[in-house]
Amino acid sequence: MSILNIKIPLTSRLSIPFPVFLWFLLATLAVVLELSRHSINNYHIFKYVFIHTLEQKNLYVAYPQVYNDTNHYGPLFGIVIAPFAMLPDSMGVILWALVNAAILFYAIRRLKFPRKYFLTILLIGAIELMSSIHHVQFNPMVASWIILSFVFVEEEKDIWASFFIVAGFLCKLYGIAGITFFLFSKHKGKFTIWFLIWMLVLFCLPMLFSSPGFITQSYLDWMYSLQEKDSQNALQSVTFGQQDISVTGIIRRISQCRSISDGFILVPAMILYCIPLLDVSKYGDNGFKLRYLALALISIVIFSSSAESVTYIIAITGVLIWFVIQYPVERWMIALMVFVFIVSIISPTDLCPPPLNHFIRSYALKALPCFIVWLRLLYEVQFKYTLQIAAL
Repeated sequence: MSILNIKIPLTSRLSIPFPVFLWFLLATLAVVLELSRHSINNYHIFKYVFIHTLEQKNLYVAYPQVYNDTNHYGPLFGIVIAPFAMLPDSMGVILWALVNAAILFYAIRRLKFPRKYFLTILLIGAIELMSSIHHVQFNPMVASWIILSFVFVEEEKDIWASFFIVAGFLCKLYGIAGITFFLFSKHKGKFTIWFLIWMLVLFCLPMLFSSPGFITQSYLDWMYSLQEKDSQNALQSVTFGQQDISVTGIIRRISQCRSISDGFILVPAMILYCIPLLDVSKYGDNGFKLRYLALALISIVIFSSSAESVTYIIAITGVLIWFVIQYPVERWMIALMVFVFIVSIISPTDLCPPPLNHFIRSYALKALPCFIVWLRLLYEVQFKYTLQIAAL
């Protein structure tokens, strides 16, 4: 029996589907637990992007008196975090976490999958969401903006599609993955114009709270900080650090060679990603387009040297989209999802035995199941539809 045919229970009197209840319960528990431990360092980094923008202080240097590590988000992120930063930390961090959970919930819902598919994504993805929320991350929102850019292209609302792509890009570079969906737009001229408009508007928006000179310099500082971080990630990788949980990271850690360039893997991956898009006859197929949404979500994580374990809410969402659109669901697909669940979702949590956790983390193996799904997706978009068209 297919896993997608299993009836999902409802919670008591309110008739709230259990996966929905679990999705928000785990997110709430995660942020409340971290708040009780006074372990919200990431939130302090986020909050001070806004505060330092107001004060016109460098956004990308260390401020050890207020938080550990450094900021790696764009100046526009200060506007995103502003409504939360102006609240007391206890209130702001809880709302931040729940808004991240809610907007990803909303984005997945907007894909208009049948109810059982939607609930399957929530049920399997809830633990990964919890892991991200434990670190008060922005990644659920990044995933949701990419999904919404896809949804609005499909709904021919190119103004909003281009908005979410630009906003994601100017906050965290991952958001640019949505540019793939430009190819599926029926109004490419309109899309291009609004993309340029939003680039100008959102680039300048933080200037309302600061100054043109400071924000322009901040974007330059951001680029420099990302270049420096990329170099640090390669070093962390061979010393088994928290960064570079990626395909390249697996190779670096196994070979213990930090000099392996990101481009060694990234360039071939980009070529493979783009080849199926050359066949424009497939653009009208919803299955093809949904597979590219899944590919985009997975690609930006598994080929990024900045990917951490908690970044994988983006990739896992892509994996789950791939899984629920499969028909029929074959046994090997279920086996692959079990592999994803154990290695990519469960392994970083307390549910995983410590020796296994250590081994998977040491060699960045969290990326491996997602990479296998990525390869399968490439096969499907390159050959599956060609074979179907030929059969017709």
